[in-house]
Amino acid sequence: MLKHLLIKNYALIQHLEIDPSANLNIITGETGAGKSIMLGAVGLLLGNRADTKSLLDESSKCIIEGQFDIKEYQLEKLFDEEDLDYAPLSIFRREISPSGKSRAFINDTPVTLDILKKLSTRLMDVHSQHETLHLGKHNYQLAFVDAYAGTTALRQAYRSKFQAYKKALQKLEALKKENAEVGKEADFNNFLLSELTKAELKAGEQEELEASLEVMEHAEEIKTKLNESLATLSDGEFAAISGLQQAKTLVSQLKTYAKSYESISERLESTFIELKDIINEIEKEEDSVEFDPEEIQITQERLSLIYSLQQKHQVSGISELLEIQADLESKANRFNNLDDEIQSAEAEVKQYQEAAQKEAEALSQKRQKVFTALEKELKTLLAQVGIPDASINITNEVVALGDHGIDQVNILFSANKGIAPQELSKSASGGEFSRLMFCVKYILADKISMPTIIFDEIDTGVSGEIALKLGDMMKRMAENHQVITISHLPQVAAKGSKHYFVFKDNTSDKAISKIKALDEEERISEIAKMIGGDKPSETAFQSARELLQVTS
Repeated sequence: MLKHLLIKNYALIQHLEIDPSANLNIITGETGAGKSIMLGAVGLLLGNRADTKSLLDESSKCIIEGQFDIKEYQLEKLFDEEDLDYAPLSIFRREISPSGKSRAFINDTPVTLDILKKLSTRLMDVHSQHETLHLGKHNYQLAFVDAYAGTTALRQAYRSKFQAYKKALQKLEALKKENAEVGKEADFNNFLLSELTKAELKAGEQEELEASLEVMEHAEEIKTKLNESLATLSDGEFAAISGLQQAKTLVSQLKTYAKSYESISERLESTFIELKDIINEIEKEEDSVEFDPEEIQITQERLSLIYSLQQKHQVSGISELLEIQADLESKANRFNNLDDEIQSAEAEVKQYQEAAQKEAEALSQKRQKVFTALEKELKTLLAQVGIPDASINITNEVVALGDHGIDQVNILFSANKGIAPQELSKSASGGEFSRLMFCVKYILADKISMPTIIFDEIDTGVSGEIALKLGDMMKRMAENHQVITISHLPQVAAKGSKHYFVFKDNTSDKAISKIKALDEEERISEIAKMIGGDKPSETAFQSARELLQVTS
């Protein structure tokens, strides 16, 4: 439960602190004094979005901090899942800087808004006038029925099966989409693949062909120059090989005279051997060079095919063409296998759908079993809050599998005798709607583990004896939950264990909201003003005392 609330620099609030009672806390004050602003600040602790417009002083940061006693609510596992330090008295804090940057902390550890929301919504349930509108929505009504029916385990089982079904369905849809896309390109891709396969491309082939063609196209020039080289090196009286042979013989005769001559002789021998090898290589090259017009044409045609394929696929080498060929082969294989994969995925979808349908039907049956009891309990509570002729009828329409099962629950309501129940959006006035919502919250309080429940003027449109009964019901709720309620009714205000008064302080240049806990005399005075206006009569004071005596 909430032990301490601090609000600094938020809207009209400069600095506000309260230490609410563990039971029923009443907040009163004039319209516009800032009561609902407090709820806006509490909403920040629940993970609501905020901006710099929330700042009273735009040069300072806004701080909202709540200290919660959580030792009885088994939240250790949740803290551990989020890697947070658990403490029986935990501090939730939200800060908004002048630049608009928002930060959240739990026990001084920075957290995301999602984590803050995940934990704080386990500690507080804030009912605002806006939330009353949610009661007319089918999902809210279904959640109410689920809380009453205690379907937590069944909903989790269904959710698991439904998620598996959705995942299988998404996989099937992705395969069908892929099949359609690949199918559109299949004929063209197969043509391209056939063209590349038929070409029988080989890595390095282009370079070899280009080099070979270069030689064949210049065969006459090459042959002539190779023959001239051979003549210079090996033919005739003055051939290089003859001169080298003669020099080698002469120097060889000098080896016995000095070591240096022996070295020169060896080098000449080595050069002679190398030159002979060169001559042999030139002879082989000369023999291999042949002008063959037919072979030139074949090579040119092969290169022309390669260049054409490169231009078509906008690449510059055979290696890239081979990569494209491999990719086209992969796509062709993929297309050929997709039918089998789709068939398998369809079987999987059917399997998961049937499992989810089974869980959904079990969940639906458990929900429908409580309709009668829930209708009866709501009618009883509505009679207590001044709608004795209320009619409640809970209907259900079976729909396709969805996030919440196969049920679309609809709570039909009539406040008047002889009028058939209708959808909530059409049947209830503002005051009746508020009282119906209060009855819903009253029932939920016993069904969910919610430490703190906050009401924002849920007693709108109520007065007299009904207001007393509403206050009594809040007091009973507060026996097991911490309840904080903003109210304009003296009958409700008198029921509180602790009474806070919100007021505007206009002593400075800018009006600010302040709050104070009222002592016994101040409380009598405030309730008297709620009864008789700013200048209450003695009768109003007497009525205030009587209300407080009845309460005590």
